[in-house]
Amino acid sequence: MEIGRTLTWTAERFPERLAFAGSRRMTYFEWDERTNRIANAMLSLGVRPGDRAAMFLSNSEAMASTHLALQKIGVMSTPLNIRLSAPELAYCLQNCEPAVVVTDDVARQVAKEALTMSPTRAKMLHTGSQPLAGAMDFDSLVLAADPAPPRIEVTESDPSVMLYTSGTTAKPKGVPRTQRNEFAASVAHVMQCRYGYGEVTLGAMPMYHTMGLRSLLSMLIIGGKFVELPIFNAERAIGLIESEAVTALYLVPTAFWALTETGKLDRVATTVRKLAFAGAPMTSSLCEKLEETIRPDVFVNHYGSSEVYTFAIEERASRKPGSAGRPGLYSRVRIVSVEPDAGHDPLPRGVVGEIAASLEADDAFQGYWRRPDADARAIRDGWYHTGDLGHLDDDGDLWVDGRVDDMIVTGGENVHPIEVEDVLSRHPDVAEVAVVGLKDEKWGQAVTAFVVPVRAQEDPVALARRLQEWARTKAPLSPYKRPKKVVVISAIPKSPVGKILRRKLVAGDYAVPTSARVR
Repeated sequence: MEIGRTLTWTAERFPERLAFAGSRRMTYFEWDERTNRIANAMLSLGVRPGDRAAMFLSNSEAMASTHLALQKIGVMSTPLNIRLSAPELAYCLQNCEPAVVVTDDVARQVAKEALTMSPTRAKMLHTGSQPLAGAMDFDSLVLAADPAPPRIEVTESDPSVMLYTSGTTAKPKGVPRTQRNEFAASVAHVMQCRYGYGEVTLGAMPMYHTMGLRSLLSMLIIGGKFVELPIFNAERAIGLIESEAVTALYLVPTAFWALTETGKLDRVATTVRKLAFAGAPMTSSLCEKLEETIRPDVFVNHYGSSEVYTFAIEERASRKPGSAGRPGLYSRVRIVSVEPDAGHDPLPRGVVGEIAASLEADDAFQGYWRRPDADARAIRDGWYHTGDLGHLDDDGDLWVDGRVDDMIVTGGENVHPIEVEDVLSRHPDVAEVAVVGLKDEKWGQAVTAFVVPVRAQEDPVALARRLQEWARTKAPLSPYKRPKKVVVISAIPKSPVGKILRRKLVAGDYAVPTSARVR
């Protein structure tokens, strides 16, 4: 089954049902017709099946509708993470070589900078009130386009989407996924979260992430309602949950934390009956708060990735907080040795190893876009090596114990320590720096910089504050990569061969001149 056909058939089944609520309110009939117009507009520009369409778009109706329209003509939707820096986005453009680029007012500035750094021959479209030089008006083009279904045959092996993930290297990696991959992942989401016909979900997770796409596509399958929330704001989210009678939430723990901080979580409980989270671990205290206040019928911990949508599912997150549960609907998971040539024989229960997932799953990708180096690290003998350390407990449930490569997952975003260290080391007052992720109630992990000052007598508190201000105002770091905490220490713990011992930093095994935490 293909995504475009899924929308059309749902529109035939429930033409009058409200499908999208937000800046536009559209029934399924209207949404199907609007995506036909966008698809035909793309074809009129010379965009063809197999091409890439890059999108610098906020989490909006334009993003959702354009993504769905591209599914109808076999064009690889390539939504870019507009929270990345301009150089990172310029690399993505160079890597994917799009035939068309779509921008909006929210992403206008970063798109302009990225496009300047990476000249492209792509046709430019812009939606919004602030025109972009050299770009055609998206809305006028779509309005004039044919509302009839485009005459393009799309099969399940054709491209659907390419998501860029930071993964285990500093450069973003393109994750191409087929129609079959995306439909299977969305069906799995429906089944694993126990969605029913007519569900209503909040479109709060960005659609340049797999979570945001799953929220969107799962609603198509069951004829549900997708409620637009372009920028997450807890107060706004609660208002929409009440006014649109949202029944299901799929968010990162950071967003759930923000909802609890409003003091209005009891109002969420009025209509929401199904909870799911992913992107980062959820603390026991937050898990208990959600269980006690909302008392959901479903409370799922989803563990997966852009590459393979589901690794494992804990069907009742409050049953065993922290557990990732059992393999998902299409999944096969093993704990294997971290040694590259050790094979894929499963390790005994209780033994920590690397989590590997079978690429035979319908929701699994088959390799990165033009990155054989990344394929060589992550794919071996039909297994995807997640880079996560984990173990099975005595019950056979999966636990994630950290990252093989020390990746930090903060608020659902991947941050590579070496990238942040490279930037912070440029500060004139920094002699050495090591970055790790420390457990945090709100963020899951907080990006934390351990700094050795150039001058031994430096005031550690003043240096920490100065460094954070510099990271915020002058350093070329995306906001979520900036250190939330800075700790000034006497020396970076290292192995005899000079390797940074991050585990000692996480464990607090280091010398501190004075307390220097800045929150």
